Amino acid sequence: MRPGKKYAILSAIVVALVVLGGAVIHAPRLVERMHYAAHAGQARAAREKIGEAADLSEAFKQVARSVRPSVVHITSVRRVRGAERPRAPLPPGFDRDPFRDFFGDDFFDRFFDRRAPGPQREFEQRGVGTGVIVREDGYILTNNHVIAQAEEVEVKLSTGATHTAEVVGTDPKTDLAVLKIDVNDLTAAVLGDSGDLEPGEWVLAVGNPFGLEQTVTAGIISAVGRADVGIAEYEDFIQTDAAINPGNSGGPLLNLRGEVIGINTAIVAGPGGFQGIGFAVPITMAQVVMESLIETGEVRRGWLGVLIQDLDEDLAQSFQYATTDGVLIGDVTRDSPAERAGLQSGDIIVEYDGEPVESVHDLRNRVAQTKPEETIEIKVFRDGETRTVEVTIGLLETARGVPERDPAPAELGLSVETLTSERARRLDAEGIEGVVVTAVEPGSPAQQAGVRQNDVILSVNGAAVPDTDTFSEALAQADPQRGIRMRLWSRGQIRFVVLRVR
Repeated sequence: MRPGKKYAILSAIVVALVVLGGAVIHAPRLVERMHYAAHAGQARAAREKIGEAADLSEAFKQVARSVRPSVVHITSVRRVRGAERPRAPLPPGFDRDPFRDFFGDDFFDRFFDRRAPGPQREFEQRGVGTGVIVREDGYILTNNHVIAQAEEVEVKLSTGATHTAEVVGTDPKTDLAVLKIDVNDLTAAVLGDSGDLEPGEWVLAVGNPFGLEQTVTAGIISAVGRADVGIAEYEDFIQTDAAINPGNSGGPLLNLRGEVIGINTAIVAGPGGFQGIGFAVPITMAQVVMESLIETGEVRRGWLGVLIQDLDEDLAQSFQYATTDGVLIGDVTRDSPAERAGLQSGDIIVEYDGEPVESVHDLRNRVAQTKPEETIEIKVFRDGETRTVEVTIGLLETARGVPERDPAPAELGLSVETLTSERARRLDAEGIEGVVVTAVEPGSPAQQAGVRQNDVILSVNGAAVPDTDTFSEALAQADPQRGIRMRLWSRGQIRFVVLRVR
């Protein structure tokens, strides 16, 4: 090997050893730097998360600031005659001055009954609640139950100024009311759209729980479209877990854009107070009521003139309908918008004004919110086909006429008799033809289907049954295992049921 080549090889070996030695010497420092880089990355990620939380906190603060001038404290006063009821001692600890300074002298009188029976005298019943300013010229939206039967209503603004309010109108069917104070240039809340709300969205509730003004609580939307709660006649509630307590009624439920999406109305109460379930009237429903009350002093609701019920699988199959979406027309009121448009008993309404119909409550609320004399397209399923009809919606009045209505096999679990004129009079069923249910066996297919004593069976699988003979003939042609569809008159309403022997 040439000397030059040997020298090159030796040089390379020396350089490699030097580099390796340096790496060994500096290895701890390299490991330390790697650990530092990892911790630094975690710290940056943590700061980013903290920043996101801070952004959410800032959003809450901005919403609270923006709505504060629009939220008012409402006090209602009603004078009644009753017993003189001297005050009982305050609970232990609440007779000390700090509590009186904080809560006020009449706190316990307003929220707790501390008086004992005594001689008759006139005294005041005071209620408290919340309202939200909806127009700059002094219109305020709240709950009906906040001011129901009040002789005086006082509104306290966020500035501390108080004003006597006029009741513009009330609507017990939705538990809403509109007040008016003689003040201009107020800050009105921004009303949002409650039509696209979904469970999981952040919301804030603002009100005066137990008289504690401008209280802000946060939570999420727990559910939408809650009905059958038993609070009002027309229900389509937003459910939330934002804390709502006595005094919050009538206050706004807000999204993170600061828009009012609901009017807080009620809670599910239980031992210990708030249970994490509150309900608010959607602002889309509230706006229709509010505008009608402001314009006319009353609520003008739309009227279709049908008796409807939700579908189950048995009912849907009996009509050869593939799903349970939509609602079934049990009967059509004589001389109603529905009758004039050609809607029939047994039609399944699947769309109203271009939108799918989800339930009886859904359709009922949407018809009620439709302006009278407005023409709406309704899509129905009938005889295996879908067709569209145009209906000019009527005006719902307080009273409307109700549309016109021999032993069954033991396996069905019901007994019937021909409906006589005398029995029809006792049942307020004059003009109705059918067989009346005289008994229902517990646990039978009839009971499971919801048939009750004094129901009147009008038809079986589409065939009219004006007496026990035709009823027996219709049953003889039916297959109990596939299901027997019956049309019933029940306490003034028409509905369908399916009896199935399994």
